[in-house]
Amino acid sequence: MTVEVKIGVQQTARELVIEADSTSEDISAQVSEALASDGVLTLTDTKGKVTVVPVAKLAYVEIGRSTSGQVGFRS
Repeated sequence: MTVEVKIGVQQTARELVIEADSTSEDISAQVSEALASDGVLTLTDTKGKVTVVPVAKLAYVEIGRSTSGQVGFRS
């Protein structure tokens, strides 16, 4: 399963968007662990690219289901 993770970084206009091959629960656990350790949040996307963000600069982390590859309209 692929999930989309949006990360807001303080004092930055754009957000980071990562497609990860993990569950929402796994990503949430990684974020919680990083916040508890006051270190860095490290996530790997579906292509193997690693993104590292210092937790002191996190504004928000939004974890959701990926919409890539879906066909159709929502009402």
